[in-house]
Amino acid sequence: MTGRSSTPEPEPAHGPVREPAHQRALRAARQALRVLAVELGTPTEPGTPLLDSVRSPWLRRLPYVVAFAFTVPLLPTTITVLSHDYGLDGGLSGALATAQTVPLLLAVTRPLQAWWVIFAADVIGALALTGEDGVVERAWPWPPMEIVGYLALMLALSLRERRRTLTAVWLTTGVAGLLSQVFTPEGSNSTWVLMFVLTGVMLMMGATLRERGDAQRKLIEQETISEAERARRTLLEERARIARELHDVVAHHMSVITVQAASAPYRISGIPREAEDEFGSIAATARESLAEMRRLLGVLRSEEAVQHDGPEKTPQPGIAMLPKLVEGTVRAGVPVELALPEEPVALEPAVDLSAYRIVQEALANVVRHAPGAPTRVSVTPAADGARLTVLVVNSAPSAPSAPLETTGTGHGLIGMRERVRLVDGSLDTGPLPDGGFRVAAQLPLPPLPGPASSLSAKDSHPE
Repeated sequence: MTGRSSTPEPEPAHGPVREPAHQRALRAARQALRVLAVELGTPTEPGTPLLDSVRSPWLRRLPYVVAFAFTVPLLPTTITVLSHDYGLDGGLSGALATAQTVPLLLAVTRPLQAWWVIFAADVIGALALTGEDGVVERAWPWPPMEIVGYLALMLALSLRERRRTLTAVWLTTGVAGLLSQVFTPEGSNSTWVLMFVLTGVMLMMGATLRERGDAQRKLIEQETISEAERARRTLLEERARIARELHDVVAHHMSVITVQAASAPYRISGIPREAEDEFGSIAATARESLAEMRRLLGVLRSEEAVQHDGPEKTPQPGIAMLPKLVEGTVRAGVPVELALPEEPVALEPAVDLSAYRIVQEALANVVRHAPGAPTRVSVTPAADGARLTVLVVNSAPSAPSAPLETTGTGHGLIGMRERVRLVDGSLDTGPLPDGGFRVAAQLPLPPLPGPASSLSAKDSHPE
């Protein structure tokens, strides 16, 4: 004998103690009730009327009209049915009817709070009817007028609350109807299943309508944002294009300044040493400015141009090239009449380029949107020599023809406005009564030299 006890000792547990099944079920039930209480106690946008985001003022008033249309007939009907048909006391009938119908007006702005009041009143009303003789062979626990008011409330609730809240309301309604069967009066017609099914259908329909409206609203918002982004991108592209063209114009003048300043000591004899140093400084500054400008504006070059053609070296066009542009447009099937000044007009490079591009964009719009339309192009300096008028007018096509493009990004008009704004001019565009279109730009001209300017020059440099 060893003296050990014959009864085996329990071995220590090495793993977690497993919770009994009834405790797990109890904990899950408490968690479900907690979630249910949170969903039923957290309204969405309280105080905001239904359909408040709709643009039409008539649709914004519609929830108030519907709530009033349900409340006014349901209140006296409920009082009458409860007191006469079910035999309930008159005062209690009036109190229950008021609590079951008047909160429908509150449902326009706070549907979840209205549901708490109406649901509690319906449950209290069902308990009050259990001891009445009039409940025999009648609907219970939800009389017909209570079902109608409750369904109207479900519509308002589904248009505001999220799906989890709607599910909680539906389940609470079903549980209340199921528990009511414990107190079912003898001989009554149970309506809890009908109420449960109709409530689910109404909530699902309302939630579907709300989600569809939200999707359409988000789609409209996205289209608006996309349109704004597209307009902004078009504007940036046109500005980049203008910057590239102006780079070529300015680069030409800067190159001329550099060459003239660097070659001045060799072209002009007898220049003092200080003047040579000044010319050298001017040439160095011009070279640095040209290199810096090319670095800053080089990012505006398209990748395709950099990869294939390198920097643009083609001279920029002006009004002298308008006849060639018009000739190409005529070959495209658009009859164009061109009127240019009889005498050459001295234009700044930016103005000359802007005038050409405005005519180019206008004729391109005619080809795209009104093929075959007779068009007149005129470039006319004002009598006082202060402005240059660029006018492009097209009438409606003589023969009906489908436009090459029915919609556009507005790239041409944006480009015209940017070019005109760049040179401090003005632009007027718009349709004509006969179905045509008009583009009129006023561009500034450099001041003409005159006696006054010569006199001021002499005064500024006295001998």
